[in-house]
Amino acid sequence: MVTSNQTETMIATGESRAREIGVPVNIAVLDAGAHLKAFSRMDGAVIGSIDVSISKARTAVLFGIPSEAVWEYCKPGAPAPGLERSNGGLATFPGGIPLFDSSGALIGAVGVSGGAVSQDLEIAKAAAAALRSS
Repeated sequence: MVTSNQTETMIATGESRAREIGVPVNIAVLDAGAHLKAFSRMDGAVIGSIDVSISKARTAVLFGIPSEAVWEYCKPGAPAPGLERSNGGLATFPGGIPLFDSSGALIGAVGVSGGAVSQDLEIAKAAAAALRSS
């Protein structure tokens, strides 16, 4: 289980990295059941990215892999074309990172949106790394 203290640390770390690179973002942390555990919308973050950050995290937790990796299963010619339309719609691009505990059990995911996808991924990785160091 991802704890409230862990989510606070992840969001603070993600926001710090976002400030360093100069991009306001939305950061969502979901538990293993894909339910919202914590959320932050930085001042100036794009409102339309609120849902995208949650969708990225949901995609990562539902499949236990980074959100962009899901595209490999649903792109044209892949084993499950159209998969991205399942589960209420998936976000199959970078910025969603699954979270695992020390035993390797899936405990949730973090999703970031508001910058370029490379920036979102960088911030999400920083937030996820904060979990591993806590």
